[in-house]
Amino acid sequence: MKLLSKHIDYKNGSGRMTFIPEESEDLWHVYNLVTQGDVVRCTTLRKVVTESTTGSTNAERVKTNLTICVENISYDVEDMSLALKGRNVEENRYVKMGAYHTLSLELQRKFTLTKENWDAIALERVDEACDSGKTADLAAVVLQEGLAHICLVRQSMTITKAKIEVPIPRKRRGSCTNHDKALLRFFDAVGNAYCSSS
Repeated sequence: MKLLSKHIDYKNGSGRMTFIPEESEDLWHVYNLVTQGDVVRCTTLRKVVTESTTGSTNAERVKTNLTICVENISYDVEDMSLALKGRNVEENRYVKMGAYHTLSLELQRKFTLTKENWDAIALERVDEACDSGKTADLAAVVLQEGLAHICLVRQSMTITKAKIEVPIPRKRRGSCTNHDKALLRFFDAVGNAYCSSS
């Protein structure tokens, strides 16, 4: 994660930081940084309905900067998406004060996080997320006969990239050809999935 600016009053611990999440793991760090009551500002799309003088309505999606006070945080591991729901706390041309909106934080999109109290744990997490030397990756294949999981092991989380299941028939007395062919198919599928996942 890239830290663009940091403004913290070390007397009372309040302040704000501006980030750009660069990898999917960065969203996990943000999920652990943001708490209820924090203020987040970022660019978002908002559906705006305008009414003409004749009474007809027109709906369009407008790109705008919104600042919300976070009330609900949801993180989807499968989609690697982070959604922050809350009320608008800064006057905006398209959104009234106090109106609810959900901000979707995405990779390569700048956002500003303001907290009343940046405690030592939050500051340590920011340092960890922004230190590129600590983001070493490891690919792992966990398998048993007929079942394999291809995982990406990161510092803070493990992501399952692929799951391969191939039925393997039992060995028969006198002939193992079906068993051996199924094992070859299984290992080919694991190899192909590994190459496409990395």
